[in-house]
Formats: sequence, C-alpha cells, structure tokens
Amino acid sequence: MPLDPVLLTDTRAWFRKASTDLRSAEVDLAAAPPILEDVVFHCQQAAEKAMKGFLTYHQRPFGKTHDLRELGKACVLIDTTLAPLIERAVPLTWYAWRFRYPGLPEEPGLDEAQDALAVAGELVAALLNRLPGEVGA
Repeated sequence: MPLDPVLLTDTRAWFRKASTDLRSAEVDLAAAPPILEDVVFHCQQAAEKAMKGFLTYHQRPFGKTHDLRELGKACVLIDTTLAPLIERAVPLTWYAWRFRYPGLPEEPGLDEAQDALAVAGELVAALLNRLPGEVGA
C-alpha cells in the first residue's frame, strides 16, 4: 500500500530539519575555534525534530515541547528497542537553553560537544532507519 503523500511530506520535512541541524552542528564543531554552544544546541534540535518526525509518521500527537524525555517516551511506545538510545539522548534536552543566554556555564567542553553530536547523529539515523525508505528519499 502506498504511503499517504501528506504524511510522507510532513515526515520528510521533520527529518530534513533534523539533518540540517546535524550539518550545522558539524560546521560549528569544525570552525576555528569551534562554536561549542551552537554545536550542542543543534544536537538537541536534531534529536527533537527527528523524534517529532518519527511521531508524525506514526500519527502520534505531540505538544510544543523541547523535552526529549517526553518525546522519547512516546517514541518508545511505538518501538521499545529505542529505549536505550533515547535514554542516552535525554540529556541533550538541556542544550535547548543551557548555553543560549549569558551566565555560567559559558559553554560546553569539546568532549561534551563531540559526545552530543555522536548521540544526536545516532538517534536521527536510528529513527529514520525504522521508517520506510521513501521517508529518507
């Protein structure tokens, strides 16, 4: 049975945005010097948008939230094998705001930014791999 074209378009849009956030994080990490607070912010955004894309495909409602634990619980209800990866991604939630404003801490460390990018990239790929190939086309 062919996929609903509107559902396919909406799902693709979320994953395109997630991919753009991953690319932005990679560019910020490669900058000299790296823009670490932007790296982790884009990692959180990529994870959030990929989860929302996964939920969109499965026609599961979600509110306006940056909370990856909340979104992750909804994803795990669809596919329980995601639980360990979701748990690793939940701490990315803090990056939606943690380094976005003046004050302490000023920015994450390089290792923290690299780890965030690895987890976000793994999550985006895992969610996309659990959807039909047409979504990623």
